[in-house]
Amino acid sequence: MGYSRQYFYKHCKEQQWKAAQEAQVKKLVDKERKVLSRLGGRKLHHQIRDSLQAQQIKFGRDKLFALLRKHGMLILPKRRYIQTTMSKHWLRKYPNLVKDMVVQRPDEVWVSDITYIKTDEGNCYLNLVTDAYSRKIMGYAIADNMEAAQMKQAFQMAVKNREGASHQLIHHSDRGLQYCSAEYVSIADQHQIKMSMTENGDPYENALAERMNRTLKEEFGLGNVMKSKLQAKILAQEAIDLYNNYRPHLSLKMKTPESIYKQKSQLLSQLGLS
Repeated sequence: MGYSRQYFYKHCKEQQWKAAQEAQVKKLVDKERKVLSRLGGRKLHHQIRDSLQAQQIKFGRDKLFALLRKHGMLILPKRRYIQTTMSKHWLRKYPNLVKDMVVQRPDEVWVSDITYIKTDEGNCYLNLVTDAYSRKIMGYAIADNMEAAQMKQAFQMAVKNREGASHQLIHHSDRGLQYCSAEYVSIADQHQIKMSMTENGDPYENALAERMNRTLKEEFGLGNVMKSKLQAKILAQEAIDLYNNYRPHLSLKMKTPESIYKQKSQLLSQLGLS
């Protein structure tokens, strides 16, 4: 066939070496996917990079995507989710204070949104309060209903976890009934936090909060139907912990929300700005 015996054996050896290398990389990917089952290719490459270097394996991002494609392991986007906001009510609605605003530090803007989690026992509802700068989930509440008495627990948790208490802080959300309620607003008043809301129910004005819901559902399994409400609550708690402390974030240059929040908060404290 025009090839020498030496070339043939060299080719076979290279193919065996390539197969062994791919098997080792897939093993590292499987290890990461056991923790975060829907972790995307770029984040996967960041997570296994040190292990690749330690094993002297040269495996770039493009090769990793090819490997994922070969084994049917690419993450496909899921469908959009049902809106849970009920904004047609008589309670006071607040103006949008964060439109075109560039957030420059932690605890400057918090965004919040409510989503549902399906279970065989009925729906649970999850309220997240997220720091817009670090993307850290500051507080959360999961309950059997969307009443303000339940959803306000996320706000209370966020206030408790706040480090820059002397800064001016804005809480931004949609115009949902829960966020406009006296119970919820009283927490903001008590801690000198300004309330801000989307205008005319425009979801793009609260895009970060909605993206947080989508991330937890698509990457952490909260979009699946749970067997029970207890399972949903346990999984939500685990997902939030992994999101804050383990999952690398593209917009944070592959750092975790918790590390960015702590790093910036400590720097501001040292400069006497907290």
